[in-house]
Amino acid sequence: MKFDTVIIGGGLAGLLCGIRLLENGQRCAIVSRGQSALSFSSGSLDLLSHLPDGQPIATLDSAIDQLQQNYPEHPYALLGAEAVRHYAHQTQTLLADCGLALQGDIATPHQRITPLGTLRQAWLSPTEVPVKSAANPRTGVVGISGFLDFQPQLAAGALRQRGIDAHAEEIELPLLDPLRDNPSEFRAVNIARLLDVPEHFDALYEALKPLSQQYAMLFLPACFGLADNRVFTQLNQQLACPLHLLPTLPPSVPGMRMQSLLQQRFIRSGGSWMPGDEVLRADIINGQVMQLWTRKHEDIALRARHVVLASGSFFSNGLIAGRDRVREAVFDLDVLQSAERESWYRDNVFDSQPWQQFGVQTDGQLHGLRQGKPVSNLYVIGSVLGGFDPIAQGCGGGVCAVTALYAAQQICAQGGE
Repeated sequence: MKFDTVIIGGGLAGLLCGIRLLENGQRCAIVSRGQSALSFSSGSLDLLSHLPDGQPIATLDSAIDQLQQNYPEHPYALLGAEAVRHYAHQTQTLLADCGLALQGDIATPHQRITPLGTLRQAWLSPTEVPVKSAANPRTGVVGISGFLDFQPQLAAGALRQRGIDAHAEEIELPLLDPLRDNPSEFRAVNIARLLDVPEHFDALYEALKPLSQQYAMLFLPACFGLADNRVFTQLNQQLACPLHLLPTLPPSVPGMRMQSLLQQRFIRSGGSWMPGDEVLRADIINGQVMQLWTRKHEDIALRARHVVLASGSFFSNGLIAGRDRVREAVFDLDVLQSAERESWYRDNVFDSQPWQQFGVQTDGQLHGLRQGKPVSNLYVIGSVLGGFDPIAQGCGGGVCAVTALYAAQQICAQGGE
């Protein structure tokens, strides 16, 4: 099978890259091993909140200047401030075109409220997610009886410590009783499959209506809206006060919605989606990937002018940790890592962990390095890249999006066959 580009990995980075390539007339395929990390995310994206030394950034441009001076292997340092800004703006437009209603902008990061009642800086968040504001309305933090993945008392207590007048409440929803019989089934995604049914709207509305008359704002766990925000919109039209949703423990409804909408856009645009498959090996000749071999098509090679590695980090098995080293799973590319295993981690689990920055090494154009030499038609994007800590630095979503669109632009600039 022959394509212009084959992308390995169907998460945020792979899908954004694929959609942009299809918009430019490319024949593109995505080989997706399984459920991506995007389905387990909050649905919010961060761009950059802290430097590797833990200092909060002042401005994006000055932060990237410091990265280039002191941390040259960071993906943003490789691309530069102008490129990061350019592709971040493109990401905002592309996500909106895919039907994702998001709040935020590169110029105005916001503090989103987490399910634990803490604040976390974000670049883009679903419109239903609450953000910190100067106002301090009386807020009801509403749990669902029997739903253990969200604790309203814990969230309300943490919010009060941050100056928000928050109080825990709970609603009963008898229509969810079939799920309560099995605790492993009483999860946000399964609840959403029931609450998204139009016939069940009235029961949810009647449970929330009295609380909306007591409070100036309600926070509810994100247990509906798998396909769209129809239920959220209708509730806000009918309740007496605004309603906001807090993502729950993964898998997350907002994350799954983002995954689904991007995947649908890729397929509708003519992309070849290869689910449940994985690239097992590649033939590399004279510094170029010539063909790929997958588990499902073991006797039929995938051939492409360009290959994009978006396989994710350890969570998605894009990186494999052995006893003595970390390796990249498909091409055995060079991996940025500490030599001694004892230096991979810190004893305090809440510290920034060195292994979080392990990942594939590239040149300045994001070509993967193999034995120190770039593979000229192989681009590496997203979480499999090395040189950054997505959690401690608050840049996981931004690195995925920016590197994805940068790689797509490099491929498109080379024209067709």
